[in-house]
Amino acid sequence: MKPTLPKGTRDFLPAEVRRRNYIFSVITKHFRRFGYQPIETPVMENLATLTGKYGEEGDKLLFKVLNNGDYLKKANAEDLTAKNSDKVLAQISKRGLRYDLTVPFARYVVMHQNDLAFPFKRYAIMPVWRADRPQKGRYQEFYQCDADVVGSDSLLYEAELTQLLDGVFHELGLKAVIRLNNRKILAGLAEIAGMADNMMDMTMAIDKLDKIGWEKVAGELSNKGADAGAVEVIKRFLDAKELDSVAPLLADSEIGKQGIAELQEVFDLVAATSPPSAGEGPGERYNRIEFDVTLARGLNYYTGAIWEVAVDTDAPGQEAIKMGSIAGGGRYADLTAIFGMKDMPGVGVSFGAERIYDVLEELDAFPEDASEDLQYLLLCLDDAALAHGFGLVSRLRARGVHADLYPKAAKLNKMMKYADQRGAPKVIIIGSREAESGEYSVKTMGTGAQETLTETAL
Repeated sequence: MKPTLPKGTRDFLPAEVRRRNYIFSVITKHFRRFGYQPIETPVMENLATLTGKYGEEGDKLLFKVLNNGDYLKKANAEDLTAKNSDKVLAQISKRGLRYDLTVPFARYVVMHQNDLAFPFKRYAIMPVWRADRPQKGRYQEFYQCDADVVGSDSLLYEAELTQLLDGVFHELGLKAVIRLNNRKILAGLAEIAGMADNMMDMTMAIDKLDKIGWEKVAGELSNKGADAGAVEVIKRFLDAKELDSVAPLLADSEIGKQGIAELQEVFDLVAATSPPSAGEGPGERYNRIEFDVTLARGLNYYTGAIWEVAVDTDAPGQEAIKMGSIAGGGRYADLTAIFGMKDMPGVGVSFGAERIYDVLEELDAFPEDASEDLQYLLLCLDDAALAHGFGLVSRLRARGVHADLYPKAAKLNKMMKYADQRGAPKVIIIGSREAESGEYSVKTMGTGAQETLTETAL
């Protein structure tokens, strides 16, 4: 049998895993710095928990898990004969793999509400699954790195999460564009365009603007019931680039004006502070932070601020990067209400670890030591030295040094080739002289430089 992988999934070699762990460690450090706490939820959720939360297209991308045992035994024979997939699916599958980390978080909050202090700030770094068509930067199994806070409608959290996004990408060495919009602004647009009852159709079409262009978006809007006047209103709105130029267009929409006021407050809060090394003036950030009227993330549960982060292709050295969003998020007014707990507003962002990895790899921007784990590899020239080497490597490990031992005495060229394949930064060469004297020849693989060190120095 030829070994294969399911489409949209990947294996990772040790160096790749270490590089991914570097990304996770940077993100985790910032999550903790901002006061977020770790939680975990199961790989599977009940389908009733997942369905209806991601829009019609999202529901189609859920991976369903077959019921245990003879799952067809309770399936309706007529539905099977008629090949009625929807009905049969409901009879043979009650669970699904999680699609994101936010809906399971809402379920978690409701179930553990008596154990949590609100506002509750959590982070989670776990895999999710989507039955999407695999392509560059898009996989069917991938990690999300989420930070959410529930139990407060304070816009301070929008400003805080914007700062968090800014800080993470700065430390990763990526120049990014952090774009913001507000779903209430889009609700105002739907209202003045006469599409208030079809807002989700409108936002899903607008969300594709950068992928398919205006003409096809206009066609989708028409297919969803927008007349020529509504399409023209939407185009005029999308042509506005600044928050100030959008405001007059929404003068007759209360919810639209509320969205503009909220977003302006977030920008003002962010502009009031700067990290010490970002720049001279107040409001200076490491990355570009801007309003984007075309941003219309399609998830059903967003009700306020929405973020999308992309690689800044105007930054030197990043011009050739072609990648979709590398982070995003939004505010949800009452996601827990679907599980019976009302008045629990929340807001959060999510980092796309797979895409961040691909971009850093393409830019060759990982730190040199990100793929290293081993500090020393011990190479022994004879059997007596091997016994000595085993004692030495044991003592090094006990002191917290990352060390390994080639398992038998062999020709030095063979062992050095292995050290090179392992990516060992330094090797300790032990022969009878070194074993007797306790002074070891240490070679730096990258430069070839050699020095003599005692066990204490090691």
